[in-house]
Amino acid sequence: MRSLPVADPGVPDARSPFRYLLWTARSQAGSLLVGIGYAILWWTAMALVPAAVGRSVDAVWNKDMRGLLIWSAVVFGLGAAQAVTSTMRHRMAVFNWLSAAYRTVQVTVRQATRLGATLPKRVSTGEVVSVGNSDIAHIGNAMDILLRGTGAIVAIVTVTVILIGTSPALGLTVLIGVPVMAVAVGPLLRPLHRRQHAHRDLQGELSTRAADIVAGLRVLRGVGGEQIFAERYAEESQKVRHAGVRVAAVEATLEGAQVLLPGLLIAGVTWLGARAALSGEITVGQLVAFYGYAAFLISPLRTLTEAADKLTKGHVAARRVVRILNLRPEVTGGTGTSQGGLLRDVASGVAVRPGVLTAVVSAVPEESAAIADRLGRYTDGDVDFGDVPLDSLPLDEVRRRILVADNEAGLFAGSLRDELDVTGAASEEALARALRAACAEDVVEALPDGLDAAVAEAGREFSGGQRQRLRLARALAADPEVLVLVEPTSAVDAHSEARIAVRLAEARTGRTTLVCTTSPLVLDHADHVVYVEDGVARAQGTHRELLTENAAYRAVVTRGEEEPVRPPEPAGVGRGNPGEEAA
Repeated sequence: MRSLPVADPGVPDARSPFRYLLWTARSQAGSLLVGIGYAILWWTAMALVPAAVGRSVDAVWNKDMRGLLIWSAVVFGLGAAQAVTSTMRHRMAVFNWLSAAYRTVQVTVRQATRLGATLPKRVSTGEVVSVGNSDIAHIGNAMDILLRGTGAIVAIVTVTVILIGTSPALGLTVLIGVPVMAVAVGPLLRPLHRRQHAHRDLQGELSTRAADIVAGLRVLRGVGGEQIFAERYAEESQKVRHAGVRVAAVEATLEGAQVLLPGLLIAGVTWLGARAALSGEITVGQLVAFYGYAAFLISPLRTLTEAADKLTKGHVAARRVVRILNLRPEVTGGTGTSQGGLLRDVASGVAVRPGVLTAVVSAVPEESAAIADRLGRYTDGDVDFGDVPLDSLPLDEVRRRILVADNEAGLFAGSLRDELDVTGAASEEALARALRAACAEDVVEALPDGLDAAVAEAGREFSGGQRQRLRLARALAADPEVLVLVEPTSAVDAHSEARIAVRLAEARTGRTTLVCTTSPLVLDHADHVVYVEDGVARAQGTHRELLTENAAYRAVVTRGEEEPVRPPEPAGVGRGNPGEEAA
């Protein structure tokens, strides 16, 4: 079988949930058809067993030893065919389940990457988590049930043909009873669909609430709000529970219908078959075969109701996926080109000169972060890159040439080497230089496997300062044309910050770099410093010039201390206590 996931999942049809499921089925049509073929053979082999057993009974009744041997061999052959086709059907079912699930993951992740900063603004965290946790499973189940569902229909048709050939009354009973049973189950599907959708929405909201609480747990404890949010979470979790109970009520009714309705149909077939045997219309062997069909039909009939349930759940899941796929990014690119040069934010007046280490200082951190977002084209803004507007360039080119690294960037599970070298193009020497510039060598040396050590999700095994230094190393290893760093040393200790200030300036010598920071240690090594107030550049110069000439700048950088102003030492002196890092 082919390996998964496929290299290119294709362009999904997101016009409706049904069209998305149809696109998924078409995308893996080959494996679906093979799986359906095995399912048909599997069900057909089972459907023919009662007929072969009945013929064997008739052979015994008629003392036909040759016929008994022949039909016994047929029963054995059908059993062997069931074993082989069952194994192959299951393999294809797993393959199709995984193929649909991986394809959904691929297209949603690709869309999330395309949306960028738009995604968290338009879709809650819980909804994204629900897609990754449960919706892909339901879409996979929808593809899986197509195999057994199609085979079940063929099996029912096969049994019906055999029954009609033996007893028209029995055949017509099955032929009429199956559609009636399907119609009887139909009214349960609409409320199930509606309640499942409401339940998923509540689950998404609860997941979002949980993520917010975990992210702000320290702040909540600090202001005494932990209990309040815990109570709100408990209240919302009860809403989810009640919604789940409502879904379970319909599912329980559907489960009961899966037993009751086929049971009634089978009881009718058995009763008619017994009467036909007593009247001499059918032989003893045929009566045994009818009992076998009665027992067999329960499975394909239940499979049909199971198919209705799983396809309904798949439709609900596809609706959430389609919603994400239909989002459009707030920021788009053009088709222009640029040779690079001065990167200038018109609104604030901040200009990043080529080959220069520029620093932006603001009393309000959000102002400098907003400038960084505009310069990196994460939000719309009037920005020039050289002699052309930044929004005229293709977005992928902007992402390749301008890298914005902030403290919200996550660490992902995998090897540390892959974490630091996201493109796979950095050499060992380049990684070593990046780690040295970020003062993260000790982090790697402390790991038993070094760069090949496994990193847990979000880098949970590292302290806050270690994660920040690894993020800085990753940004430096990428070696972009323009690097924008937002508070790259806010969580590290004073000695590490002093070393980073020196090494960062060395590592980016001759490269265009912007650092948004209020650290005197970093600012003292910047070639050019821009002081921003109310979102506009108010003063520019070197750090030492601004310390002497601008009282507002001095107040921000020195935290408003009243002691005599003096330039910071080049190394070894800075904020915080030596040896401490934020956890």
